[in-house]
Amino acid sequence: MQIRDRIKELRRVKASELLPNPKNWRTHPVAQQDALRGVLAEVGYADALIARETPEGLMLVDGHLRAETTPDADVPVLVLDINEAEADLMLATLDPLAAMAEADGESLKMLTETLEVESVAVREMLQGLLQQDDDSFSRTEPSREVLMDQAIQLKPQREYIVVVCDSDVEFALLVEHLELKTVHRGGYRKKTAKTPDETGVERVITARRLLDACSNSE
Repeated sequence: MQIRDRIKELRRVKASELLPNPKNWRTHPVAQQDALRGVLAEVGYADALIARETPEGLMLVDGHLRAETTPDADVPVLVLDINEAEADLMLATLDPLAAMAEADGESLKMLTETLEVESVAVREMLQGLLQQDDDSFSRTEPSREVLMDQAIQLKPQREYIVVVCDSDVEFALLVEHLELKTVHRGGYRKKTAKTPDETGVERVITARRLLDACSNSE
């Protein structure tokens, strides 16, 4: 099969001069908008918008949110030699094709563990991806036995304090007083035969448990 190259050129255009596609069917929730701003702030433009020539000017096929987010920026645009019907086909299939990819949960977890992300919105987006993968795993493995609880994961939107022990004795007293349990601490996925989780004493508990323990000691 012969594949045509439909890219005419890479052009830098002021984002506000790009025409939105009136047939664009995608909407952009606040969480996505915030995550995009976070990625642009930390990395910048590392991907091109897609547009085609029309008598009125360059009309977007992909990249509407990026154009709206940075209207005063000169953005990279791949200019295609496609007609309206071909643009409609691309508009209808670009996102669904990308969404058909399946996630390798362990690879995603390993990747995200290496990231240093300042943006809270981006961290929440990555957290959501990991949680979606964990939920999907739970739905496809309903009969797998859970040997013990999963450790609570710190989330950016939660308020928390950190208690530092100066000795093993202090830590042992906390374990006893707070009745800390042994839990999986391998991440967001429950234990599997292929990738066993680490186990250990709880290091994160809810404020309710701490307050109850303090009340019981009075």
